[in-house]
Amino acid sequence: MHIYTLKDWQHDHDYAVGSKSGERRARYVLILTAITMVGEIIAGSFFGSMALLADGWHMGTHVAAFMITLFAYRYARAHANDPSFTFGTGKVSVLGGFASAVALVVVAFVMGLESILRMIKPGEIYFDEAIAVATLGLAVNVACAFILKGSHPHGEKGERHDHNIKAAFFHVMADALTSVLAIIALLCGKIFGWKWLDPVMGMVGALMITRWSYALIRETGPILLDANAEEDIKAAIKKRIESESDNLIADLHIWKVGPDDYAAIISVVTHFPKPAEHYKELLKDLKNLSHVTVEVNQCLGEPCVVPESHAAQ
Repeated sequence: MHIYTLKDWQHDHDYAVGSKSGERRARYVLILTAITMVGEIIAGSFFGSMALLADGWHMGTHVAAFMITLFAYRYARAHANDPSFTFGTGKVSVLGGFASAVALVVVAFVMGLESILRMIKPGEIYFDEAIAVATLGLAVNVACAFILKGSHPHGEKGERHDHNIKAAFFHVMADALTSVLAIIALLCGKIFGWKWLDPVMGMVGALMITRWSYALIRETGPILLDANAEEDIKAAIKKRIESESDNLIADLHIWKVGPDDYAAIISVVTHFPKPAEHYKELLKDLKNLSHVTVEVNQCLGEPCVVPESHAAQ
């Protein structure tokens, strides 16, 4: 029976990016965006501007995205020490960023569809009023960008990436883009009579938002799917372990358990086995390698050779 505490062999599994500043800023942005959304939808419908109406509905989806952002922060904080989460709630902010990116894709699709319909069946546009409202929307977007700037892209816990606040920042930038395009389209329509430019700008905005969404999905998706880590990290681990004695890595799995935290399972084969802590010590200064499990296997008889394809797993 053990008479000593297990405290020395246990460690924290909190890899969440818990940014109270980011949560507070996201709340401010949510309020400003919701107010502007209502104003732009009403004005776009009344003044006949597709670009302005698209910007308003676009803001509507951003309101939903900011609510996801706030929920992700609170959920991660509330369950930070919940043992039912194997590696903590480090991926909650990543999931929030992924969900927001999917929302951006939906926004882009709706904007593109509405713009095509407006090109087929153009309507009357009240340029002066629409320009005034679009300018107000842009001012709100710029203010929101500055509010979020202090939290993007790192949280308060070290230098970790916060995909949650990054997604919120992308939403604000997408809003600013659609506002700028709306203003350009409305000015050209008023001065040169180019009414067709209003729906065209809506389509341009949809394409650019799709690009941002795709980039964020590519960044967050592999983390959620436990994709293998970058080759340079795996190479660094192999170098540290195999440069000592006759150590060989028979099996190596490394993946993200948070925005920047990695977990690794390493199977070491050697003629001269040492305690697992010895091999962990060899890796202690590798950045963000937060959870390491080492299996030590003694090689008996002839020199052991590990197939390269297997060791690289």
